[in-house]
Amino acid sequence: MAVTTAPAEKFSLPGMLQSPAARMAMMVGGAGAIVALMAGIWFWGQQPAYRVLFANYSDRDGGAIVAALQQMNVPYQVADGGGAILVPEKQVHDVRLKLASQGLPKGGGVGFELMENQKLGTSQFLEQVNFQRALEGELARTIQALANVQSARVHLALPKASVFLRDQQKPTASVMLNLHPGRSLEPQQVSAIVHLVASSVPELPVAGVTVIDQNGNLLSENNKPKSANQLDPSQLKYIDEMQQAIARRIESILTPIVGPQNVRAEVSAEIDFSTSEQAAESYRPNQTPESTVIRSQHQSESQTTGGPNAGGVPGALSNTPPLPATAPVTNPPQQPAASAPPPGSRQKDSTINYEVDKTLRVTQQPMGGVKRLSVAVVVNHRTELDPKGKPVTRALTDDEKAQLTDLVKEAMGYNKDRGDTLNLVNSAFVGAAPEAIPELPLWKDPDNIALAKEAGRTLLIVAALAFLYFRQLKPLLKRLRDPEPPPVQRQLEPVLAADGELLPPSSAKQNDLDVARQVARDDPRMVANVVKNWVGAE
Repeated sequence: MAVTTAPAEKFSLPGMLQSPAARMAMMVGGAGAIVALMAGIWFWGQQPAYRVLFANYSDRDGGAIVAALQQMNVPYQVADGGGAILVPEKQVHDVRLKLASQGLPKGGGVGFELMENQKLGTSQFLEQVNFQRALEGELARTIQALANVQSARVHLALPKASVFLRDQQKPTASVMLNLHPGRSLEPQQVSAIVHLVASSVPELPVAGVTVIDQNGNLLSENNKPKSANQLDPSQLKYIDEMQQAIARRIESILTPIVGPQNVRAEVSAEIDFSTSEQAAESYRPNQTPESTVIRSQHQSESQTTGGPNAGGVPGALSNTPPLPATAPVTNPPQQPAASAPPPGSRQKDSTINYEVDKTLRVTQQPMGGVKRLSVAVVVNHRTELDPKGKPVTRALTDDEKAQLTDLVKEAMGYNKDRGDTLNLVNSAFVGAAPEAIPELPLWKDPDNIALAKEAGRTLLIVAALAFLYFRQLKPLLKRLRDPEPPPVQRQLEPVLAADGELLPPSSAKQNDLDVARQVARDDPRMVANVVKNWVGAE
């Protein structure tokens, strides 16, 4: 008896079974999504390393830098809670140069560029204020260039000029320094900052500059009275350099004899920083007549002539002229003899002054002379090989120690009259115990950790790409390349025997049976509906 079934009902499975075109579109979309995901994973793996562009900047500079990076289309990251801006490693130097051309970062202050934005009609007072602000900003930028200074602020007090001398005032300056954590300034550096500010402002004395740090500590002690016997930092540095130089000379001359690391020298120097000047003037007689030098010579000569002097008793009789001569007029007067000297007197004086042998000596003692040297030298025992070839140590002999002592005296400039002392000791050196450095496990080594992170990142990318390709993309591409035939709904005509047993199908219907099996595997619900219709029909 042949039993025929009713035609199978056509139905659609929502979201699962659709038309072939829709299924093809879904597979193509899925393949595209998988390819996009794989590309995203690949680009994430190729993300460049970021390096610090700027750090420790002000909020205003940070905003200006970020705006400039956005305009230049440069990717950036903000790290350390906004304390650092990072850009790709290959673009760090180029971006810095471009930002520097724009004047970034400004360092939290303004400089002389403030004078470039002067408006027409600005008052003299405003011009003076802008000039003072610009000068303060330039000084702050210069001070911030020091390695230990993180930021700086400068305040200038510039009094108004006055034509009256009694009303004139000197300008003053105050400097606030914010040092890097764990750093400090030496006295020489503080003095350099003080002189820098004083030299940048007209008529600003060095004593008018005050420098403090972020903790309120006064760094410039200009108003502190200094003792006359107090050494300044430059003198202490001079002493230290002299002591180290002498110690190096001693070690360098002994090292070729005793070997490296077998000699230690320490020097203590007493330096005289006082200055003295002495003048001495001495006189002594001339030693030889040839050495006598005439300093000055004076000669004078006088002579008087005339008759005999008047004589007699003073009075009228002595003043009476003589009576006329009684001798005859015809007799001529007799002439005096030519050889007879005229009556009178002559006087001659001569004075000669000679140079005195004088010596003038001026002695000036320079500052920094050595008053006394104290040197201590320690020499290690000599290492030799015994007959068996093993190294053994022995002490130096007296002759060897005397030889080394003489060399040290020559190297240090030993002066017994000055009170120098030298002590050379020969002793075995105690080697420092080797520092037990714990072996760092491989999993704690920073290099290994960085390498493991990089390797793990690479393996993760490769595994993700392999999974997406072999498990998702490749099957989809295969189904797109070889589409499955659409399921065919056909009538099933099983042949039943009289006793109700199912007879084996003929070879002609083997293809229909295979199609039915395929439909049952692909859509069990449809097969269940067919069986349900069969049962309902009976």
